[in-house]
Amino acid sequence: MRTTLLALLLSAALTAHADPIPAPVDQPYPGTIVLKVDASNTAQQIFRITETIPAKPGKLTLLYPQWVPANHGPSGPLNQFAGLKLTANGKPLAWKRDTVNVHAFHIEVPRDAKAVEVEYQYLSPTEPNQGRTTITSEILGIQWHSMVLYPAGHTTRRITVQPSLTLPEGWQYGSALETVERKGDTVQFKALDLETMVDSPLFAGRHFKRYDLDPGAKIPVHLNVVADTADAVEAKPEQIELHRAMVQQAYKLFNSYHYQHYDFLLALSEEFGGVGREHHQSSENGVKLDYFTDWNKAESVRGLLPHEFTHSWNGKFRRPADQNVPNFNTPLQNSLLWVYEGQTQYWGQVLSARSGMLKTDSVRDIMAANAARYDNQQGRSWRPVQDTTNDPIINGRRPLGWSNWQRSEDYYNEGALIWLDVDTKIREMSNDTKSLDHFARNFFGIDNGAYVANHYTFEDVVKALNAIQPHDWAAFLRARLDGTGAAPLDGYARAGWKLVYTDTQTPFLKAVEERSKSADFQYSLGFSLNSEGKVEALQWEGPGFKAGIGGGTTVLAVNGTAYKADVLRAAVTAAKSSANPIELLVKKGAKYRTILLDYHGGLRYPRLERIPGTPDRLHTILSPLK
Repeated sequence: MRTTLLALLLSAALTAHADPIPAPVDQPYPGTIVLKVDASNTAQQIFRITETIPAKPGKLTLLYPQWVPANHGPSGPLNQFAGLKLTANGKPLAWKRDTVNVHAFHIEVPRDAKAVEVEYQYLSPTEPNQGRTTITSEILGIQWHSMVLYPAGHTTRRITVQPSLTLPEGWQYGSALETVERKGDTVQFKALDLETMVDSPLFAGRHFKRYDLDPGAKIPVHLNVVADTADAVEAKPEQIELHRAMVQQAYKLFNSYHYQHYDFLLALSEEFGGVGREHHQSSENGVKLDYFTDWNKAESVRGLLPHEFTHSWNGKFRRPADQNVPNFNTPLQNSLLWVYEGQTQYWGQVLSARSGMLKTDSVRDIMAANAARYDNQQGRSWRPVQDTTNDPIINGRRPLGWSNWQRSEDYYNEGALIWLDVDTKIREMSNDTKSLDHFARNFFGIDNGAYVANHYTFEDVVKALNAIQPHDWAAFLRARLDGTGAAPLDGYARAGWKLVYTDTQTPFLKAVEERSKSADFQYSLGFSLNSEGKVEALQWEGPGFKAGIGGGTTVLAVNGTAYKADVLRAAVTAAKSSANPIELLVKKGAKYRTILLDYHGGLRYPRLERIPGTPDRLHTILSPLK
């Protein structure tokens, strides 16, 4: 009892002495913040930042963004923020970090001051274990939430900022920001509100090329490419035509646009961190260097741009109501991410096929892999997909040791299963006269040309579905979102296909495995291995699990022969006609042991197979709109 009372008294004392953080009010912040970012130090990967913040005498609290839009969680990189110094009228000011909210800094503005000068650095990770690399000798990315402090007490959409950026000598850039002028290597952008600025990142590089994806259009769409090498930015005309087709198929689907112009930012690199992040008038996309130069082998990554482009409509223009927050330090709520991300995942696959960015067979294989994943996910027995919308907050996208049991952000891919289920249900009930395409036009296509966020609730989604095809959509959706047990695969059967497993991989999924330098035994032995034979993923209660294999285990030998993926594949095949177990020599830490896998089911790889005598609705779904 004494301990509890002491803790309460201590908490009350701390609260009493803490400076209050003003709540955000929807009124203009007086004056314009001048933000200058110097990104020229690529050798040391340091961004140097100065701000001039208009301020009245008295208490002022500055906030560093914590809740990052499109990241769905409190992922602001405060650990990479350093060197904070403040002055007013040339004299240093003391600052004090808030004792509860470590993203807040309290200062006292002196009587004769009209502004506070702020100086600090953003230190890009220099090693993968520190985070995503945002600046290299050839490429840099500006995510403005990493580069700005802003005053508490005002909504971010009512704070005006005048940003400028100093680039390395001769570098070019792409961004949704409007350029006022460029003098040498310093670019001044048009003043805008803080919310829009943070939603308008920038990619720059030594090697840069811009492609027009909608020539002659009133509303331009551009693909801005930066890369490690000069040849990597060069695309063939037929490759650009597929990107243009993707834009046109999106317009035919949504029958609208919600931006003044749209800029794909695409980084092709072996060093710059991979990324896929949506913004209202742009998107950040980072993949390996061979996107254009090894076009066929890089097919599996070409679904990224259709996904992020879809977000301009779903997630940015139409936005969940519980993500309508006043600033970047108010917690987001993610209850509708199965719409925001799940339906975007579905449309990303559909647009990839309709535009030809991916072959139709390849998209069908992606759908097969998705179905197999949830057909075998043991975590569905205890955790519904609705609860996974909390994962960006719970786990912060860190690696998981038992993802098959714990579950992760499954609102993406299981969400896509649910929306295929909805699409095919609409088609079936309407005798194929209506589809989810009609929902997309009616729900996301409103207010054509507007780019102010339009928020929605679960009830709004249900109402819009009922306007297309009457049904008890609330119960239909809640059963799939809140239920546990079998995966929602009914949409495949309505589409005229079923999930099967065979002993050979489809060419596309084999290429995906080779690109990732892994070996997939998920649906046979119950695990996958990286190129060194280390366990990457493990099926809970699968054959490997039951034999005692755990995370961090490396397979060294198979039946007495040094491990190679083909050696293990041959052993799995041979075990089909043998009563003998598969013998694995494994190492975990400093310990070696032999594991006997009593498995005789052969290799099992997923694919979709036609159901004879049924309408091929999947073919219709993936076919281009006329």
